[in-house]
Formats: sequence, C-alpha cells, structure tokens
Amino acid sequence: MQAVIQFPDISPELFTISAFGMEFALRWYALAYIAGIAIAWRMAVGAVKRPALWPGDTPPMSPRQIEELLTWIILGVIIGGRLGFVLFYQPGFYLENPGLILQIWQGGMAFHGGLLGVIVASWLYTWRQGIPQLSAADMIAFTVPPGLFLGRMANFINAELWGRPSDLPWAVVFPGYYAQDCAGIVPGYCARHPSQLYEAALEGLILGAVLLWLVYRRNGFRCPGLVSGTFFAGYGIARFIVEFFRQPDAQFVEPGNPLGLAFHVDGVGLTMGQTLSLPMIALGLWLAIRARRRAVVAP
Repeated sequence: MQAVIQFPDISPELFTISAFGMEFALRWYALAYIAGIAIAWRMAVGAVKRPALWPGDTPPMSPRQIEELLTWIILGVIIGGRLGFVLFYQPGFYLENPGLILQIWQGGMAFHGGLLGVIVASWLYTWRQGIPQLSAADMIAFTVPPGLFLGRMANFINAELWGRPSDLPWAVVFPGYYAQDCAGIVPGYCARHPSQLYEAALEGLILGAVLLWLVYRRNGFRCPGLVSGTFFAGYGIARFIVEFFRQPDAQFVEPGNPLGLAFHVDGVGLTMGQTLSLPMIALGLWLAIRARRRAVVAP
C-alpha cells in the first residue's frame, strides 16, 4: 500500500459552551486571527520603540497610533476579505443570493481581498493622521507573516483549502468526501498535498524570516518601501508556487478544465490565485527597486 499520512484527529473547535439555549464555540481559525493580530501589534510597538531602525531615527507612529490603526486594519481585513471572496470567486452566486454576503460565519474569505482592505484602511488612517505612508506600510508588512502562518495552520486543522491528489509519502488523507478515490492516483482513497502546510512554511516562516533579516540586519526600514515591496513580491511568488499544488476552487473546475484555471486557452493558463498574485509581484518588485534607488541606507 502506498505510504500516506492519515489526517490527525484534531477538532476544529477548542471548546464549546452552551447556555440559555445558545451555543458558543471557540475555533482554531478564530484563535489564529486573534493571536496573529496580537503578535502583529507587539511587533509593531517593539519596532517603533527602536528609533535607530527608522529614517532620521524617527519612528513613523507612536504606540497609541498603532492601537488606533489596528482597529482600522481589523475592519479592512473583514470587509475586504469577504468582498474579495464574493467578487473574485463567486460573484454569480452572491448576485443571486445577496443576503448571504454578510454571513461570514459560513466561511468565505479571500486573502487578496483582505489585503486590499488593509491597504485602503491603512491609507485612510495614515492620510488623516499625516503619517509617512510608505514607512507605515513597511511596518504593517513586517508584522503580517506570523498571522499568515497561524491562519494556514488553522486551515489545515479545519481540513480546508487542501491540495491536489498526490502519491508522495507526505500526502495526507483528509476526512469526509475528499478521502474518496480520486482519479485512481492512490486506489481506494484520496491522498492530497497538504498545501496549507506549504503555504504556512513559505508565507509564514520563510517570508517572515526574510523580513526579520531585512529589518534588523539590513536596516530595511531606512529604505521606505523596501520591506513592504519585499512582502508583496514574496507573498505573490509563494502563492503563485503553491497554486500548482492546491486544489482549485470548485466553481472553476469543469469538463475540459480539470486544473480549475480561471483564465486559459487550450488548457494553458492561470488559476485565480495565480492571476491575483501577479499584480502583487509586480507592485512588490517596483516598490523594492524604487526604494533601493531612492533611499540612502545608514551604515
């Protein structure tokens, strides 16, 4: 029998409380959001308390302003993530069922939409406060990878956003319908790439390590735009790669398009995730190159 890994018996809920006819459940995914935001807040506060990291030895924000910005960012993540999912992935369905758009507890959030929400919310706040926007963007980007890592680990625990069928030794048999035989790759059951773990490693650990090195070893914050540019390009490249292993969204899979390509000609094209990642890569490279050309890095 092909050696694969059975999905671990982990409940998506940490605990459930029932009282007064109501039920409250704390899920790993919610905890990942909470922990990611808390870590980002502490990283940002720690960074602004070190003036030597910033141009002119002057941090762009105060700890109080970071707390205010955090509220704007949370709203941007929720609103942008939901609208991004609705517009990028299932516009037809939600056009017919607009009442379901607000039911975010049913699932359906898009990272690229959440990112756009964060960009808009951060731009509005920093513009209102007169804060240097590129330096603020660098600070925000620097704090994102831990949340990405935790979010992808929560995706794995929830057995969602799984990968394509695989016969590799580390392929995982996810529970339920997706454990059924798939295209005869592994007869009798369906083992898949644990693409959530690939993303956790690339977007969270590796990208996070690069940004830490850039900030604390290469004076990255002293080149406004360099850290945020590196984040955009790094995330875009990581997501583009993982899309080769990630199971495509069901609405894009159809006869003649088994790979779930959103845009293709004769079976050659890009998934929706790859399509949305290309502008990120281009923007990131432009920001990073521009920052290196314009800024003078302190020795």
